[in-house]
Amino acid sequence: MITLTQLEYIVAIDEYRHFATAAEKCFVTQPTLSMQIKKMEDELGVIIFDRSRQPVVPTDIGVKLIEQARLTLASSERIKEIIKEERQDVEGDLRIGIIPTLAPYLLPLFIGQYTRKYPRIKVEVEEIVSEEIIRRLKHDLLDVGLFVTPYGDDKIVERPVFYEEMLVYAHPDHSLLKQKEVYLKDIESAEIWMLGTGHCFRNQVVNLCGFSEDGQKKLPFRFESSSLETLMRIVEVEGGLTLIPELALQYMSEKKKLQVRSFVSEKPLREISVIYSRHYAKQRLINLLCDEISRCVPSKMLNSNRGMIVEWKN
Repeated sequence: MITLTQLEYIVAIDEYRHFATAAEKCFVTQPTLSMQIKKMEDELGVIIFDRSRQPVVPTDIGVKLIEQARLTLASSERIKEIIKEERQDVEGDLRIGIIPTLAPYLLPLFIGQYTRKYPRIKVEVEEIVSEEIIRRLKHDLLDVGLFVTPYGDDKIVERPVFYEEMLVYAHPDHSLLKQKEVYLKDIESAEIWMLGTGHCFRNQVVNLCGFSEDGQKKLPFRFESSSLETLMRIVEVEGGLTLIPELALQYMSEKKKLQVRSFVSEKPLREISVIYSRHYAKQRLINLLCDEISRCVPSKMLNSNRGMIVEWKN
């Protein structure tokens, strides 16, 4: 009979592609893990892993078995969660991945309050780029992601929580700040400082105003950052403009806010969601997380009708 422990072992090997590492992560010796995998293969009459290759890789049938193993383990975990929910227990582990353009602005608003309110939830948070969050969710290395949607993956559930504007942040002497009204067309050929490849906010900026080589040529040097805060400092010294998320206003002085402009029509919004794998078991922890985030952001951000949602995934 195949055991849940054996299923855990093949999932671990698939993730780490190394028997010794998988054994370490599962807190067993390598001989024990290897023996259990061989026993499972003998019972099923198939080879799950091609051991002749380094790193080790699953066979074609192994890929199918591992996918089913993940679903079975999730179903097993869900049984435990149903009992906890019935008892109104609020406890467990919650591994959160959050994108870099959201982490410095959203985390300080809610994470401390959340952990104090639910001290029996062990929270781990890591700042990770978008596609890596998706990969880790699918491999059960994260429980949830705080992420910009829509993403459109049938293996991922998206629960929109709030909607924040994308705003212009310009040098104090920039001509845009002298205009009474700022439209999207005004930044189509502007000198925009951009985040680097791999950031969903960069893709949103490109989708919003297009990528203009003319605008880039106006900049004193080419620079792509992984930090919006860095881009804002560059704008202050070197000129030009960048786009920032609305939550950044929470941490700005009144003087700095004078360098911010909102678009007067077709206000661009980014949809912020809690995302998780479709077979994720801890629904109660997700509900509490969504509720806490909704409480901590300005109430106007809960309204999706105040602008247009800008997509980022091409």
